Amino acid sequence: APRCHVNKQLIDVRVQKGEPAELSCAVNKEDLTGTWFKDGLKLTSMDGVVFEKQGLVHKLIFSKVEDIHAGKYRFEAGDIKTEASIFVEDPPQVDKVLLKNLTSVPTVAKAGENIKIKIPFEGRLPVRATWLKDKMELADDSRIRLDKTDTYTMLSISNTERKDRGDYKVRLKNDSGILDIDLKVEVTDKPQPPAGPLKILESSANDITIQWKPPKDDGGKPVQSYIVESQEIGKGDWVALAETPRSCTTFTTNKVERDMSYYFRVRAVNAEGTSDALESEEVKAVSKATPGAPDPPEIISVSKDTITISWKTPRRTGSSRIVGYIVQKRKKGTITWVPVNSVPIADKKLKMTDLKKGLQYEFCVAAVNASGVGDISRPSQPVFARDSTKPPGQVRDLAVTSTDSTSVTLTWKRPEAKDGNDVKGYDVEIRSSNNLDWTKCNVLPIEVTTYTVKGLQNKELYFFRVRALNDCGPGEAAELEAFIEADSTVVSPRFLIDDTVKNFLIVKAGNTIRVNIPFEASPDPEVTWLKDGLLLSNRATISTKNGTSQLLIKAAELTDSGTYTIELKNGSGKRETFSFQVQVTDIPQNPGPILLQENVPNAVTVTWEPSASEKWASNLYYTVLKRESQKGVWHVVGDLIYTNKFTYTKVIPGRDYYFRVVAKNELGSSGPSETVQPWRIKKTKAEVHIRPQKYRGVNQNQPPRFLVPLKPHVVTTGSECRMSCAVAGHPPPKITWYKDSRDLSSDPAYFGTNDFGVCSLVIQGVSKADEGEYMVEAANELGRVFSRAFLAIKGNN
Repeated sequence: APRCHVNKQLIDVRVQKGEPAELSCAVNKEDLTGTWFKDGLKLTSMDGVVFEKQGLVHKLIFSKVEDIHAGKYRFEAGDIKTEASIFVEDPPQVDKVLLKNLTSVPTVAKAGENIKIKIPFEGRLPVRATWLKDKMELADDSRIRLDKTDTYTMLSISNTERKDRGDYKVRLKNDSGILDIDLKVEVTDKPQPPAGPLKILESSANDITIQWKPPKDDGGKPVQSYIVESQEIGKGDWVALAETPRSCTTFTTNKVERDMSYYFRVRAVNAEGTSDALESEEVKAVSKATPGAPDPPEIISVSKDTITISWKTPRRTGSSRIVGYIVQKRKKGTITWVPVNSVPIADKKLKMTDLKKGLQYEFCVAAVNASGVGDISRPSQPVFARDSTKPPGQVRDLAVTSTDSTSVTLTWKRPEAKDGNDVKGYDVEIRSSNNLDWTKCNVLPIEVTTYTVKGLQNKELYFFRVRALNDCGPGEAAELEAFIEADSTVVSPRFLIDDTVKNFLIVKAGNTIRVNIPFEASPDPEVTWLKDGLLLSNRATISTKNGTSQLLIKAAELTDSGTYTIELKNGSGKRETFSFQVQVTDIPQNPGPILLQENVPNAVTVTWEPSASEKWASNLYYTVLKRESQKGVWHVVGDLIYTNKFTYTKVIPGRDYYFRVVAKNELGSSGPSETVQPWRIKKTKAEVHIRPQKYRGVNQNQPPRFLVPLKPHVVTTGSECRMSCAVAGHPPPKITWYKDSRDLSSDPAYFGTNDFGVCSLVIQGVSKADEGEYMVEAANELGRVFSRAFLAIKGNN
């Protein structure tokens, strides 16, 4: 008989906790009976494991792998054996709904508010949590605090500032894997002051014009307007002049008096408030003595030897009458201006002769009065010093050589030689069939005799014309006699999905759902919209034009939540689909009445009727707050509670407690549900009952010992501190608390409790003075023991 051997060995398996798995091997004989071993021990049965034999194959099937299933497995049959290991991976995980909300909805706060981002997680311990901002690891400082337990990590930022905004990443890591969560934090604030300096563009006896630049940081909200104010030097009050729109950063005021000096200031305004002011230097309202700039001179006539120009009197003549003008020239392309006349001329026209034939010139002019030479005008149009020529003739053989759905290519020939050989380029113009105005297609002259006009609309009619250019200007236009229809070729349906199209939308009930889906297809496809696989209700409006299909629901309802699908189909049956999810939600309704019970000594269990919003809000949770007087400050004692029950364990007998519960989701908080009557646990004095011993037994007396010693504490200023330990001993030890070796028994600021050996020292509203070393002494007739720990106090900031 052939020897037994393994046809297929067991192989190692790595599987995530909670997932199915199997180990299988194959032998060469069906009648072989095998035995399974785990970690060296024979395996006959195991929770969640099925033993299976199918012909030559022997299997262990795990329906849902747990930690107990990890280990080394061995299969033996006759004189053969094979072995392999199961490695159970349990990487960090976060609730999918919470994860989607964290990554898709930014955390928004106003400057000065506090931010808390708490992320509960699961996974094999230890889990290391790292927070990064803009790719830099965060650490605790005066405003930022990072907390981590075995079940959650939390980032707290107090008194937020604009610099806290940005991209955050939470990295959860254990020996099974890494989970990265990307978050975005937005902090809004009033804008920074407008960017300086505050320029004085013009100053006269009648008005002053100022100019500024928008703020470098708008505070996260668009600048809405600017407030402009002035202050007359010598007077203390600032006077409001105007509030200009955000697009206007120049302002002219005529609320000035001649020879008086002023300061001006400008502040930016957004939805969060008004910025600090940008102030000007001292400005005096006085007329400028010299004249203003004339308009650019005009070219009257041109030849190869002479150029004649003319100009007009400037609008501002200065403090005295104009006595004449100074003219300057320069060669086109240079920066040096050369005076044409050294003595002012009274006429407003000048013929210049000292020119070089064929060069191109520009001219400017300045007015002169008794105070001196005024501002220089802008340059004239450039002009060549040469005899005039005629414009070029009409281009020849203008034709369309190719078209597609968005462009047309034109070609032509140069004008006849007799119509001018000095062609410098061409202009192409276009108009649609429903527009009589021509639009130039090119910015610079076209140097070749072909041009492609792009950006045309499909199935639109166009007309084109082309002109040749020379130094005298454009020639006669050549037009296409027939119109052009920019026809389309067949384009398969395709969605043009970019960052503006979201796969998941959260919409507040009552708001508008508006989704635009861009696509391309030719000819126009048949467009169908579905919700959860069914046609849309009459409440939805669909409009499709110009390559975009829009879904519009004017007032969203909770029933509008679901998966929406758009389908494109062309005549040949080609289909393309795109789906996205919409979740309609709202601010939760108030929780129901609160019930308080003492199920555990010195603890209160808070239960409440659920908010009606639980029926439709899958991501709703609760926050529990408490205060210790009717007018005290509410403090959060429980957050991210997904049940209707919370137990508060830090109850001090003899004090009054009030509780409130708030329902929350990503859109905000409900109104509170509050207790009306205070909750109080009465102080009780321990009653000692002495019973006579009926018989003498074993001496049960024991010296005191600490079952749980004191631990160091770090507490924030103003909060409550409870330092606890557990003590055993018989007779029950006497407990004495010390701070820095000082007995606290008679100090009313400290409250000590002893519940069946669990001893606590309670400090209300801790301050920096409470920082130091604390010691608890436990003593009975058989001895005494001590336990020490340090209390550190952190500031709120």
